[in-house]
Amino acid sequence: MKALGIDIGGSAVKGAPVDTDTGRLLAERVRIATPEPLSPPQMAKAIAQVAAEFKWKGPIGVGFPGVIHGSKTMTSANLHPKFIDLDTGKLFAKATGQRVTLLNDAAAAGLAEMKFGAGRGFKGKALLLTLGTGVGSVIAYQGVIVPCEFGHLPHDGESYEKTVAASAREREELTWKKWAKRLEKYIEILERVLWPELIIIGGGISAKHEKFFPLLKTRARLVPAEFLNEAGIVGAALAAAESPQ
Repeated sequence: MKALGIDIGGSAVKGAPVDTDTGRLLAERVRIATPEPLSPPQMAKAIAQVAAEFKWKGPIGVGFPGVIHGSKTMTSANLHPKFIDLDTGKLFAKATGQRVTLLNDAAAAGLAEMKFGAGRGFKGKALLLTLGTGVGSVIAYQGVIVPCEFGHLPHDGESYEKTVAASAREREELTWKKWAKRLEKYIEILERVLWPELIIIGGGISAKHEKFFPLLKTRARLVPAEFLNEAGIVGAALAAAESPQ
């Protein structure tokens, strides 16, 4: 089956059609930069633009960086605040004229990695962290994906993601060593509570894992995501293909 996967990030909207039997992108992805937070109508227009680029007719999956209840977005830490408590799935479906499945962006990445990527065939407890503008997180246990919000664990009066996201390293111009020290402390807390057997690090920064993985000490096996920053696209398409009509 084919589905269109769209990944909403803090700095861009990316999408491509996906073969959901293999996880392979069927065309070069389209990327729309969003240097400023888009309002819901503006974001809907961007989603429709991605679909129009592929003349898409069929199921669409959209990964959103926040808590999703049904088709509603309950939080919007790194996007426009008007997404909070909005029926975003309905908005995107109206804009595209197609059936839209909305899910958490890290959950989308988790679906891709556990089915086709670094977690393929693993049935224990895995923790996947996507490091980008913020920190996305999911737990996978025996193949079941559970979206979490571990990026918002409190630390010095704010969310932990403000200090360990990839954006924090760039914003503060941290060396890999200094940033890795922060990340290691954060992962240590998660390991203490969750006891994962496998930790998968995703997001665009996972392409540079050789720069910071050697600086991290973890109890669990640590591996980079195989889909890098395409995991959200693939996983969103998977969710759309598996969603009931």
